[in-house]
Amino acid sequence: MSLLAVGFLLVILQPSSGQFPRTCANTQSLLRKESWPPRQGDGSPCGHLSNRGSCQNILLSQAPLGPQFPFSGVDDREDWPSVFYSRTCKCEGNFMGFNCGECKFGFSGLNCTERRLGTRRNIFRLTTSEKDRFIAYLNLAKNTLSQDYVVATGTYIQMNNGSNPMFRNISVYDLFVWMHYYASRDTLLGGSNVWRDIDFAHEAPGFLPWHRAFLLLWEREIQKITGDENFTIPYWDWRDAEDCAVCTDEYLGGRHPTNPNLLSPASFFSSWQVICTRSEEYNSRQALCDTTGEGPILRNPGNNDKSRTPRLPSSAEVEFCLSLTHYESGSMDKMANYSFRNTLEGFADPRTAIANISQSGLHNALHIYMNGSMSQVQGSANDPIFVLHHTFVDSIFEQWLRRHRPMLEVYPAANAPIGHNRENYMVPFIPLFRNGEFFKSSRELGYDYEYLQEP
Repeated sequence: MSLLAVGFLLVILQPSSGQFPRTCANTQSLLRKESWPPRQGDGSPCGHLSNRGSCQNILLSQAPLGPQFPFSGVDDREDWPSVFYSRTCKCEGNFMGFNCGECKFGFSGLNCTERRLGTRRNIFRLTTSEKDRFIAYLNLAKNTLSQDYVVATGTYIQMNNGSNPMFRNISVYDLFVWMHYYASRDTLLGGSNVWRDIDFAHEAPGFLPWHRAFLLLWEREIQKITGDENFTIPYWDWRDAEDCAVCTDEYLGGRHPTNPNLLSPASFFSSWQVICTRSEEYNSRQALCDTTGEGPILRNPGNNDKSRTPRLPSSAEVEFCLSLTHYESGSMDKMANYSFRNTLEGFADPRTAIANISQSGLHNALHIYMNGSMSQVQGSANDPIFVLHHTFVDSIFEQWLRRHRPMLEVYPAANAPIGHNRENYMVPFIPLFRNGEFFKSSRELGYDYEYLQEP
């Protein structure tokens, strides 16, 4: 089937998709601090008439945090999601979702009792029709409004403590761009002051579990808007790559013939508008990203600062990283030495595991190498290469979990940077997920990797 035909078939499908549930983004819910949406099946809050869940108070972790964030009560993301909601749905059994209307990852069926195991595959091992279908799904997500979620365009104070809701519709794809931005944005302190040393998705133990949950939610939303329950995210294995093999018009967009910073006009992605890329502007206005389009995707692979990232990562660097026995260490931030997480994230040298923030290795190296939208943390998810890249990073995390078989207690319970303790809820996900819930084998979460499958 041609890509055009796939795209034509997809436009008739109905959308659905994670941040503020649309039915709870209103004055009444915010003032009551309640997120108890009805489940479509029985119309009851949290599906309690179907014994799927109930409305309960949120139990926040009381474990101490690290010293990196010296404030309290100045950021909506502190003790997520308590600034907005103190009562949400608690789902029973294998049910999941902001209204308990879905199955947990790895389960399916009317009562969520059937186990499922999808396989994420190398993008270069997909057939032409499978690859075209994936690109069509991306384009559909970019152009389909989320029917389940809206995003915040103001802080809780700017919303007058809930009495003046500030939310906006967003497409399914951009919803996830916004979530990545919101988790990593600076703290607004008033006037022209911001606090930059804060990130709920990077530079600390939660980096790998957060992105694992992010990808699973992204995969789930693609399954829902396409009706393709078997869809899994492909990955790009970039070990020892000499260039950006996915940067062609056949895949995720080649180079523009006259402007090396733009994508080829022959690519679907050349017409995409990025959002949430102007962090300094938002900081100066003490405002949040309002999801307005800010121009085309930028990408100039390989024309990056070679003194910081001389090349793409090697197989030997990945193998050294996998040999590290400690998931986390020391300050549990980007200065951590001999930390598997910090080495894979790219703040520690992939040959010595010693922190070196002047260099960018492994995960970070790919972002820097792309030399455009991917190279800016808050807006990096605008480039669809982000998904292929992070799926492969997740596969390296999965290899480490299988090799070392850590107990849950290996993940830090206390003294990690804000938001990164084991029992902290991940920002900005609703339904709520704790970091520790994704520190487990991917097979327990319903997926495997083609190149990791065992006989």
